[in-house]
Amino acid sequence: MDDVESRAFALLAAGDDREAATAAIQAYGPSILGYVSRLLDGDDALDVFQQWAEDVWRGLPAFRRECRLRTWAFKLAYHAASRFRRDPYQARRERFPSSAASRLAASVAASSKMAGAARREQLRRLEAELTPDERALLHLRHDRELSWDETAEILSASDAGPVTAVALRKRYERIKEKLGRRAKAQGLLEG
Repeated sequence: MDDVESRAFALLAAGDDREAATAAIQAYGPSILGYVSRLLDGDDALDVFQQWAEDVWRGLPAFRRECRLRTWAFKLAYHAASRFRRDPYQARRERFPSSAASRLAASVAASSKMAGAARREQLRRLEAELTPDERALLHLRHDRELSWDETAEILSASDAGPVTAVALRKRYERIKEKLGRRAKAQGLLEG
């Protein structure tokens, strides 16, 4: 259990749901924003990020602790992005603009600086042809350094059903090979 998780659970036990959710959103928000920014573009990513903050705000008091809090936070982000992709109209309407969670999400998004804009653009071009699930796997495993079991748990939340860590390892290797071929074709790698 990490410090954020310990603090959030202590606040929940003390009956302070707002502070527990605030702690979780502030701690995990930058990582989640980076994650949804890899899955969706610009305003869409911000919409999903704000929906994620709302989901954390509402869901944390009922969190059953079947997985780590960080894993749960990424699962919520994955679900929010999936809902967005399935129902663009619902995702694009304004969601609780005056709520505390939306204001908090906006402040975390504003304070999170994404380094290397040029590098991100190159990566976006390379990743543009990957499926959303391939991008999710790449980001969770490579960028967020989640364990294979955590990644499998998050991605098992999709409509496709459960996935195993072994199957994800194979998919991950295929994705790396595909990106390597594209990078060589675009002159970003020698060889």
